[in-house]
Amino acid sequence: MTATNPDSHSGLETGSGLTSPVEAIRDEILKRRRFLITSHARPDGDSIGSQLAMAFALDALGKEVRIVNADAAPDHYQDFPGMDRIEIATRVERPDVDAVIVMECSELGRTGVAGLEHQFLVNIDHHAGNQMYGAVNWHDEASAACGEMVFDVIQALGVELTEEIATHIYLAILTDTGSFHHSNITPRTFDICRQCVEAGVTPAVMARRVFDSNSFGKLKLIGALLDDMELADEGRLAVLHLDDDMLAATGSTNNDTEGLINLPLTAREIQAVVFFKVTQTGEVRVSMRSKYDVDVRKVASEFDGGGHKNAAGFTVSGPLEAVQAGIVQRLVGAIAAGLQARP
Repeated sequence: MTATNPDSHSGLETGSGLTSPVEAIRDEILKRRRFLITSHARPDGDSIGSQLAMAFALDALGKEVRIVNADAAPDHYQDFPGMDRIEIATRVERPDVDAVIVMECSELGRTGVAGLEHQFLVNIDHHAGNQMYGAVNWHDEASAACGEMVFDVIQALGVELTEEIATHIYLAILTDTGSFHHSNITPRTFDICRQCVEAGVTPAVMARRVFDSNSFGKLKLIGALLDDMELADEGRLAVLHLDDDMLAATGSTNNDTEGLINLPLTAREIQAVVFFKVTQTGEVRVSMRSKYDVDVRKVASEFDGGGHKNAAGFTVSGPLEAVQAGIVQRLVGAIAAGLQARP
């Protein structure tokens, strides 16, 4: 059964009758008992929030739930409810489950978890380019966060929006909108947040937990990155570099890098940021962020990457200097196109 739809509320023909993606997922969940939930490698707030919100909802229905991620979440998420139930593994041997719910992955390989290929897959994603690899697929690019989609599924299941579930839905939305900075926000986004607040979430407390819980190492890393920052395109493009030597010198870890790419965007002149990280295998991990109509997703798509208009990335092989030159050139073009599109 496949249910795929860019409009989260339109009905689709799925099987014998007219149904929506949310209804299709609801029906498959209700008739199964054992679930494994996963999301993309190097999980972020939307990944963590979506998984745990779904897990707590399945708990309320009396289901058996495992959560398996390839990588641990950044440290500042570790005190959120349910974090201790996430298993860290890159392979699951013959999981004894009835379905695997995959969040935020345009293709199954993005999980970094092997052994899921022959399971009944429920694919829930809001990124461009989803490959529709599931038995049930819900692809909704209009959602500001995967957490919005999970909220709809939980509502369809008839599960109460407890403070525990609402906390994770709010976490997903808060982080994937860049603290309500990105252009993918809709009235629905704020309506869901309103319901989360009514369920007991305190926005000021959530903001402090997510954005004001840095380690000293991260503070030193921020200084080192900004000191090393390069500017291109007459100051409209910021270029950041990170390697293991910088992490060691500042006493920080890869987990401390989350959110750092957004810092240069606080400067009025800067329209886009590109962050280059050379991995231990020699590949170059490229992350991009932008403002307004500067579409970095188009640049990512040229390298089989993905994301959103204002937040995208990919991994590529090749010497850093050659990789950087080509990407900077493309981003300069994206900035020019974005500035032309602005009124």
